[in-house]
Amino acid sequence: MQRLADFLDGIARATASIIRWLALVMVLVQFAIVVGRYVFGVNSIAAQESVLYMHATLFMLGAAYTLLVDKHVRVDVFYAKAAASTQRRIDIFGHIVLLIPSMLALAYWSWPSVRNSWKILEGPISVGGIEAVFLMKTLIPAFCVLLILQSLALLIRLHLPQARMPRPEGDA
Repeated sequence: MQRLADFLDGIARATASIIRWLALVMVLVQFAIVVGRYVFGVNSIAAQESVLYMHATLFMLGAAYTLLVDKHVRVDVFYAKAAASTQRRIDIFGHIVLLIPSMLALAYWSWPSVRNSWKILEGPISVGGIEAVFLMKTLIPAFCVLLILQSLALLIRLHLPQARMPRPEGDA
């Protein structure tokens, strides 16, 4: 079971190691947009939308890694002061009752929109924009799948006796 959890962690790590570069690219593109607009008087709707696409990709596909390294948002009213066994129970409850069902519901309810978007190869958000809204909509089920897989990895570790919890590797 430990190997399965490590494999699932590897998916989140691999995804993060690829998409982390989007943060730098996004900043550079946004800088180029600002310089182009205010220095040279040139504007591009497609360039502006590319920042939106990169931002969506960065956050949607990076969520599983954020969960892996325990940097997600947590309502910390009781959790921080609770005993380790209580924290474990809260984590198990959160994964089984909140996270996994909500991701399954989101995937289920968003799928028709994603499918229809692919059927018509849905075009740009704005005139002159990127003709790939269908790709951005695909981030929704990808987000759900990645979070479910990472949640399963963490649940496996929570059920294994003396399982080692994952640690961040590098700056991924």
